[in-house]
Amino acid sequence: MSFDVICFDCDSTLSKIEGIDELAGRVGLGEEMSRLTDAAMNGEVPLETVYEQRLSLIRPDRDGIDWLAGLYIEQIVDGVQEVFETLAAQDKELHIISGGIRQAILPLAKYLGLSEAQVHAVDIYFNEDGSYRDYDRNSPLARSGGKAEICRRLLKAQDSLVMIGDGKTDMEAKQAGAVVIGFGGVVDRQVVREQADFYSVEPTLVSILTHIL
Repeated sequence: MSFDVICFDCDSTLSKIEGIDELAGRVGLGEEMSRLTDAAMNGEVPLETVYEQRLSLIRPDRDGIDWLAGLYIEQIVDGVQEVFETLAAQDKELHIISGGIRQAILPLAKYLGLSEAQVHAVDIYFNEDGSYRDYDRNSPLARSGGKAEICRRLLKAQDSLVMIGDGKTDMEAKQAGAVVIGFGGVVDRQVVREQADFYSVEPTLVSILTHIL
């Protein structure tokens, strides 16, 4: 099956890290945050119940976000550049859809040849001194079902869309009529194994190309 629109999650899919957990570790809250993130990604709790809680505890400043942006690129998953080059050469429409922080993901997207318009994530806001102020509370990506909402916006008539990701929130794209490929190359989640249309545990993202071309 060939798809017109191809969407990727970021954390544990394009990059080997979970950004929010890395930010938490930077301020000494690592283990607590990892538990919250895992609970949301495994579908044990709705995303919105942990989203505000995590950010209000971590309060990431501008320096932290710049640091995370570098880490996303440094920890890129094997095969990601090859996948993006292959799909771009075939004129596929590519997007990143993530519940992560948009400002931290944009440099990775640029590195992969994507424009800012192709990145759908949650904006955070800073005070003038660079300290944390708030996040975009209206973003659909800060709550359950948000990825389905974005997929619906991207799906034009006659188009087919595929979503690639590692978590329960990625599986929600099926509500919008998307085909979902579970990527377990970084984190292997049972809920994703069960719900994805296709599933890969290969450590390289190249493994998904056979399902989308």
